[in-house]
Amino acid sequence: MRFLLDTDTASFIIKGRSPAIRKTLQTISPDDIAISAVTAAELRYGLKRLPPEHRLHMLVAEFLKTIVVLPWTDSAAVWYAEIRHQLTASGQPIGELDMMIAAHALDVGATLVTNNLRHYERIKAPLRFCSWAD
Repeated sequence: MRFLLDTDTASFIIKGRSPAIRKTLQTISPDDIAISAVTAAELRYGLKRLPPEHRLHMLVAEFLKTIVVLPWTDSAAVWYAEIRHQLTASGQPIGELDMMIAAHALDVGATLVTNNLRHYERIKAPLRFCSWAD
């Protein structure tokens, strides 16, 4: 697995809103892409605000059936503690779930695919990240 998608990128894929991301996906093996259980939780939470018949319920369910969802581990928690400490100490915190997803990418040695490059540039750990939406 080479790439871990953050929630924004997963949402773009689910909604089909980015031709650039669609084009990039055609060049990468599905075995090289996964999401964190944290991202799966965010996607499921987003559905709670929608009526059960909304089309996104089906789209998210299909997406979660086709992508590997990596479990959150204690070693990811170690990276999370490091990231949170560094960002808090520098006065530049980002969202809790963003820090958890970044920690997960570090833990599994994956490049984080995100549309929020600004957030992740603040992390001093050896996090690799990129955007497919460009």
